[in-house]
Amino acid sequence: MSQFQVINHAEQRVLTTAQLAESFGTETKIISKNFERNENRYSAEKHFFLIQGEELKEFKANRQIDDNLKFAPSIYLWTEKGAWMHAKSLNTDQAWEAYELLVDDYYSVKINTQALSPELQLFNQIFNSVARMELEQSKLKNDVDAVKQQVENQNEILALNPIDGRKKVTGLLNKVAQSLGGGSSYQDVRTDSYKRLEDRARCDLTKRVVNKRQRMALEGLAKTKIDKVSKLDVVFEDGKLTEIYFAIVKEMAIQNRIEADVS
Repeated sequence: MSQFQVINHAEQRVLTTAQLAESFGTETKIISKNFERNENRYSAEKHFFLIQGEELKEFKANRQIDDNLKFAPSIYLWTEKGAWMHAKSLNTDQAWEAYELLVDDYYSVKINTQALSPELQLFNQIFNSVARMELEQSKLKNDVDAVKQQVENQNEILALNPIDGRKKVTGLLNKVAQSLGGGSSYQDVRTDSYKRLEDRARCDLTKRVVNKRQRMALEGLAKTKIDKVSKLDVVFEDGKLTEIYFAIVKEMAIQNRIEADVS
């Protein structure tokens, strides 16, 4: 956080909206929207300073101002407590981590607390304790929610059965391909799933497709219908293969942390 231009105002360090947004990994409009939605929770000179008029002219004259602020009719400067309020509103790991760094590396040197009265020193200690406690609780909640969601996804995937059929299989394999990025296409993932099935079930899917097409030809079915027969068709007409194939697709989905919602 030390790369920020240091701004001191009213005997404490503050950050502009742009600086706060950059540190939290978000956009200035998100910070502004958060403030607009919860404006009644913020207090001037406690959470922020609104600089305008002659005070703004003096502020601009004494500092190097970003181009996007040179013609701004007003500027908000956010205190440590204001940054805490925004981190609480955003409630992301990145925002809380950034807030912690701001406290340690930027805001912490804003004032000599020994110069405060005993009452204000006590208030400062209480606020810092509450802020850090909420930070830890928020991180813990996010971690618990993430684990809970992962377990729920795995349970949903494991609950899938052959009755769910082609749509579920196709959806899961498509998500596996997406999770692997541009290096793997859906067809690559499908081919891998068939290879695993052939190894585990000791079968030859290509040969089964050929045999099925031959039987259909002997039955006098149309060539267009015969040509559409796929490996998935022969898998789903064999109960044992279907069961094994579903187990393989479930494993691939769980290994790649895929969500189960493929409806």
